[in-house]
Amino acid sequence: MDSQPKRKPNAREIAARLRDQIADGTFGPGDRLPGARAYAKKLGVALMTVQNAYAQLQEEGLVEGVSGSGTYVRDPAPGEQSPREAAQRLTELQAEVARVSTELAGLIERVKQLEAVVGPTKGEPGA
Repeated sequence: MDSQPKRKPNAREIAARLRDQIADGTFGPGDRLPGARAYAKKLGVALMTVQNAYAQLQEEGLVEGVSGSGTYVRDPAPGEQSPREAAQRLTELQAEVARVSTELAGLIERVKQLEAVVGPTKGEPGA
């Protein structure tokens, strides 16, 4: 039995989950996202956390809020990229950024190892 309480998702993680659901077609153009209050209760987070996630998706152009009605997946204008395509591209971009970040961290570590072997170079502190 797990003695540690389950970590609650933050707004960025909730937005990513919903973005993935838009990308995979779970939510399509015109579909209403879960009500923020009920969704917050279901996830065990503050209402503001879900509202921030919805605001992030709105800034990305994936959803739009209708006052007094809810938050809906945008229905694109003719010739405009669909929210599903946009969500898929954002997901791919995030994966690529994560890959590049990991590669960069590896390169930084290799440079540090080389510097430790070679010693400080001319113009650096301690040279």
